[in-house]
Amino acid sequence: MLVIPAIDLKDGKCVRLLQGKKEEVTVYSDDPASTAKHWASLGAELLHVVDLDGAFTGEQKNLDIIKAIRKAIEIPIEVGGGIRDLERIEKLISLGVDRVILGTSAAKNPDIVKKASDKFPGRVLVGIDAKDGKAAVKGWVEVTEFNAIEFATKMESSGAAGIIYTDISRDGMLSGPNINAMEKMVNAVNIPVIASGGVSKIDDVRSLMRIKDLWGVITGKALYAGTLDLKEAIGIVRNNVK
Repeated sequence: MLVIPAIDLKDGKCVRLLQGKKEEVTVYSDDPASTAKHWASLGAELLHVVDLDGAFTGEQKNLDIIKAIRKAIEIPIEVGGGIRDLERIEKLISLGVDRVILGTSAAKNPDIVKKASDKFPGRVLVGIDAKDGKAAVKGWVEVTEFNAIEFATKMESSGAAGIIYTDISRDGMLSGPNINAMEKMVNAVNIPVIASGGVSKIDDVRSLMRIKDLWGVITGKALYAGTLDLKEAIGIVRNNVK
C-alpha cells in the first residue's frame, strides 16, 4: 500500500477544503512546487494533485502550477479536477502528468473513460466521491443517483486503470476513514483502489493496511495539520508494521 500525499490547488496556492466546501478553505502554502519537493524528499512514491478551481468551474486554472510541480519532482504525479474532455487529458499528459483522474466527466459521460483509456492505457483513473453510498460530482456539489460500487464496476468495464474512492463525510474532518465502505469497494473490483478521506493519524493508516489488496491511501489535511507524519507512515507501510 502506498501512502500518497495530496496537494489541492486553488488560485495557485496549496489549500485544503473542509468536506469539499469551497468557502471552507485553509491556505497552507503559496509555493506548491516546494511542497511537492518536500513530500518527495520524505519518501513519497506518488503525488496526488487536485485542481480545485477546475473541479468547481470545469476550467483548469492551475496548469502553470502543475507544470512547476512536474519540473520540481521526479516521482509520478496524478492530476484530477476539471478534466472534462480528451483534449485536456492530452494536454496534461503532454505536460508530463503520469495519470489523470476523471470524476464528474466519468459520471456525466461514461464514454470518455473508454475513449481515454483506449488512447492512454493504464493512465486513466476514475475518482468516485461518495456520500451515503451515492456518487457526488462537480466538486461534491451534486449528489447523483449512482450507487458508488455499481458505478465503479461500470468504470472498470470501461477500461479505468484504478478507482480513487473518497467518503465525503470523512474528508478533511480528521475523523478516521470509513473502513467498511472502503473494504466493500476493494472487494467489488479487480483494479487498484486508492482510499481517500478521513485519515488523521498513524492508527488510521494501520487500519487501512488491514484491507487486503488496498493499493494506496491519499492523505492531505493530516499532513498539513501535523497530525500525521508522512515519513513515519511510509515506514510503517513499507515494513508492514501493523
